Amino acid sequence: MKASIVIPAYNEENNIADAIKCALAQIHDGFEIEVIIVNNACTDKTPMIARQFHVKVLDEKRKGLLFARECGRKAATGDVIVNMDADCRPDEKWLSKGIRRFNDEKVVALSGPYDYYDGSSFFRYGSLYVQKVMYTLANWFVQLPFIHLGGVVNGGNGFFRAKTLEKAGYNISLKLWDDVLGEDTDTAKRISKYGKVVFDSSVVMKTSARRFERQGAMKTAFRYWLYFFKILFKRE
Repeated sequence: MKASIVIPAYNEENNIADAIKCALAQIHDGFEIEVIIVNNACTDKTPMIARQFHVKVLDEKRKGLLFARECGRKAATGDVIVNMDADCRPDEKWLSKGIRRFNDEKVVALSGPYDYYDGSSFFRYGSLYVQKVMYTLANWFVQLPFIHLGGVVNGGNGFFRAKTLEKAGYNISLKLWDDVLGEDTDTAKRISKYGKVVFDSSVVMKTSARRFERQGAMKTAFRYWLYFFKILFKRE
């Protein structure tokens, strides 16, 4: 089995080197990995820094997260597409914990909680607890046979079976704000039609709390949940 880690980046010169180092440091006994950086119309030194590492660097001129994810997906050669963000700092066992779940042929996607490592202790650990409990329950509930609305996926901590993701596709027609906040829910909903979406509380991704700090924790959390339900119950 081979895993392709896709990292979209827009003006991430202060973060991209650390993200790449963490991706390359993943323990991967029994499977191969490749790391793909997508330069999403950067105007800073992000692509130049990325090219200093043993990774693929692609250029996507259309600005938008899903354009970048799709560019990376098309170039990927792995059996599993793994989405990671430029401000993520996964522990070395993160990838192997997620990949092992794909030994179950019914599993088409997997995700886990975010650990906002640079947030306040209250926000960091409170959010992690809520995700481990509530997201796990929500993912189980929305996939009940008589409900089957989709699944729960954190965008920068998403694992997808490559062949299934190709069938399901990313919804690149989403508007920019939806693209930022609802793309993960939309992708989970699409791919859940083909199999099981797993939310594994042990597959933790360390990521930055910068968006919550910039936009306000309560306001951002409310918008996340709003778009989750909006897309979940949206008619096709």
